[in-house]
Amino acid sequence: MQRVTLPALELSRIIYGLWRLGDDADTSSAHVQAKLESCLAQGITSFDQADIYGDYASEKILGKALKDAPSLRDQMEIITKCDIMLISDHYPDRKVKYYDTSRAHLELSVNNSLSHMNIEHIDLLLLHRPDPLMDAAETGTALDDLIASGKVKSVGVSNFSPFDWNLLQANMKAKLQTNQIEISLLHTDPMTNGDLAFMQQHSIAPMAWSPLAGGELFAANANPNVQPLRERLNTIAAEQNVDIVAVAIAWLLKHPSGILPVMGTNALPRIATLSDAMNVELSRETWFELYTLACGEEVP
Repeated sequence: MQRVTLPALELSRIIYGLWRLGDDADTSSAHVQAKLESCLAQGITSFDQADIYGDYASEKILGKALKDAPSLRDQMEIITKCDIMLISDHYPDRKVKYYDTSRAHLELSVNNSLSHMNIEHIDLLLLHRPDPLMDAAETGTALDDLIASGKVKSVGVSNFSPFDWNLLQANMKAKLQTNQIEISLLHTDPMTNGDLAFMQQHSIAPMAWSPLAGGELFAANANPNVQPLRERLNTIAAEQNVDIVAVAIAWLLKHPSGILPVMGTNALPRIATLSDAMNVELSRETWFELYTLACGEEVP
């Protein structure tokens, strides 16, 4: 598995996303450990979490597995996110979903995540969403202090525009590591709206959430406009003896910005094939063929 060097840490090129960990019928430590071990066997060492995943349950499920198999932790880079405040039975007094990038909340969230996951440090902490009320000086200083404390090794953002990135970075000593944004064959806007160009300009590899468009590429009742794209993906997959998923991910991997897809599935057979995308060959012409089918029209 290819390794990607960010300014302050290395990640595996493919990242395993844990947002559906709590959706599995089996959340036992043994089953979760089997998922982690399957990833590690392929060289997938980076794992993506968030405090809110599974209605605030996913970090605890991972933490139970790591407590029961502590040797796994040293083989992993753990990513988690904070700042979204969900309406939840866990917080009955909360009246509205909102964001909180205050120092007090960042410190509380980090301490909670460390406790829930039974770990001593977070390898990469991401701000989950831009906060309209973010005091960049307060937030930036708080993030720097979390790094200095050793509780967080590095920080980044998610869903930030280049303007949001610049505002926060201007108020920090530490370098932001990455921006996790939505990118897939059915969400190609970052290819042309400046998001990926900005990342390339700053030599920062972006992370891609929902790289399979939430399964819409494969759904039987999907938009009929997606059918030609799905058929072509299936043809390429058959030619290269891989699953259609591998081809869709390989399309992202070919982009020169060095996209890091965050892939999530609870099925062990599918987890075992996550790295297949690394072996798919796409010519420039084939890449543009898929892009054309995704956009529904040829490039200008």
